[in-house]
Amino acid sequence: MRKLFLCLLLWIGAAQAQVVSLPALRATQVSVSGLSSGAYMAVQFEVAYSRTVMGAGVIAGGPYFCAQGSVYIATTRCSCNEELLACRVRPGGTRVPELIALTDWFAASQTIDPTSALASHRVWMFSGTLDSVVPQAVGNDLLTYYRHYIDANRISYKRNLAAEHAMPTDSYGNPCSALGTPYINHCNYDAAGELLSWIYGPLAARASTLSGRFIAFDQSEFIALPTWHGMADLGYLYIPPSCEGGGCRLHVAFHGCQQNPDNIGTLFVRRAGYNAWADNNKLLILYPQTSATFYNPKACWDWWAHDDTRYAQKAGRQMAAVKRMVDRLSDGGTVALICRRGRCT
Repeated sequence: MRKLFLCLLLWIGAAQAQVVSLPALRATQVSVSGLSSGAYMAVQFEVAYSRTVMGAGVIAGGPYFCAQGSVYIATTRCSCNEELLACRVRPGGTRVPELIALTDWFAASQTIDPTSALASHRVWMFSGTLDSVVPQAVGNDLLTYYRHYIDANRISYKRNLAAEHAMPTDSYGNPCSALGTPYINHCNYDAAGELLSWIYGPLAARASTLSGRFIAFDQSEFIALPTWHGMADLGYLYIPPSCEGGGCRLHVAFHGCQQNPDNIGTLFVRRAGYNAWADNNKLLILYPQTSATFYNPKACWDWWAHDDTRYAQKAGRQMAAVKRMVDRLSDGGTVALICRRGRCT
């Protein structure tokens, strides 16, 4: 397995990744985004840590806690990706009022941050008209959910592009209407640039050639036995030259199911479209990575409790692991939780 990861590092392209400890870079203005299971992860991370996060980009995702801990609900009501079961996605089918009530209950019990912190967020959403995995009805329910907490003028929703279930780019991937690996589609549309500019405001032009560097870091510093809990041994960070001294903004990009290193190497890290915008806009891009498990063979992020019943709350294993990564990058030297041999200290 370790030999496989070392081979994958050579796929990074713009710069050969170095395996190092995740650095403390005094990052600010944390935002998140993701595709598919990564979109659900981005939403639950944003909601649970709403005091830390300032905005989110959601590509083919649905409302917070949509699955309510059930793989059946996840694959029939919140998405259509179970061949043995009938898809039950329909307008209002995620039962947004129930999800809002559960969100408020979690906040009242202090297992997530207060929902009042969401009001200042900026949210960018995308749902392709051809999406057969997370149909647009689910994205529309997400809009209803967000509108309960965030003013409409702080939400942007792109839903008129004939795109299948994939990360839309304007430079790389399968045809826009295609469904299949690596789930990155050439749609003549730059989703990464659009979401970053909505969250952070107008950006300088993206770089034509990358000048930053990639590092690979050991995710076991942040979660004990990562592969037992659906996370890969290594994660990735893109650092522009202007961020080497610290003080840059931080964006966390969550890949989707089957976009983990064992399936597509570092294609999402290299080709999703974030890095060129990072170079000229003082942005660090953090790419946490998943791995497949017996209960999660497609290496999705935990958005239905395949690893942890607390998956959508601050104490969820994957959630807490990514938060420790963010804290390491943000807190100017604060030591992250160190996990070894199944124990964390």
